[in-house]
Amino acid sequence: MPITADCHLHSSFSGDSHTPMEQIILRGITAGFTTLCFTEHNDFNYPDSPEEAGNIFLLNTDSYLYDLAKLKEQYRDKIRVLFGVELGLQPEVLRQNAVFAKSYAFDFIIGSSHVCHGKDPYYPAFFEGRSKEAALREYFESILENVKKFSNFDVYGHLDYAVRYAPGLDTDYSYEKYHDILDEILKLLLEKGKGIELNTGGLKSGMHDLHPCKGILKRYRQLGGEIITIGSDSHNTEDIGAHFEHAASVLEECGFRYYCVFEKRTPEFHKLS
Repeated sequence: MPITADCHLHSSFSGDSHTPMEQIILRGITAGFTTLCFTEHNDFNYPDSPEEAGNIFLLNTDSYLYDLAKLKEQYRDKIRVLFGVELGLQPEVLRQNAVFAKSYAFDFIIGSSHVCHGKDPYYPAFFEGRSKEAALREYFESILENVKKFSNFDVYGHLDYAVRYAPGLDTDYSYEKYHDILDEILKLLLEKGKGIELNTGGLKSGMHDLHPCKGILKRYRQLGGEIITIGSDSHNTEDIGAHFEHAASVLEECGFRYYCVFEKRTPEFHKLS
């Protein structure tokens, strides 16, 4: 198995998962993983969803850490369990995110864009009334704004997340179509010493490519990028490590020889083969 760490996992501490943390750990052990990093959602100022009023992505971090610490110790001889968070970035919550990120001794912080100017691309309203290209360009511009204004994260997660929910998914989507704004994002991430995540979660939604797409991965590597983590974005036990063999082959094709695992906010480099 070329990749033995899944660094993007959600348990019942995330608002969109009902899977107990221990079940995920047991599945990881059975599947032969050496490291699991839980990255529960925390999105300040997440908008009401059409199904439910109120913010479903406010993390009870103390309870999460309490359970994780117990399980980390319980299974310490079988697997390494790490304490992470997927932090929803928006310019309106800079101070809240800054305070939150400093309040806990996280091993790993994924910075993600789930909300773009008050809307989550998960819902069709984000794309309605305009072209797919215009919607995606607005999404990428919002990422650039986030990276300019906030730095306390380790990698940017699923950089083209919005494509997963766009009309036609990743049909007619490519790095080349948005290379100007994407290059700005990648260069700024590198300037700040940040990495990116390779996320396999879009494949279960019917996408043909990974997050981010192969074109972005190649460009990141061409620019000198080396810090890259691998995550399934699993919210259940079935998807842990899904498509990791494919992810490894794509990384090698794009020029990567290592993937990263963060512990105590420090990257470890592991050979792909």
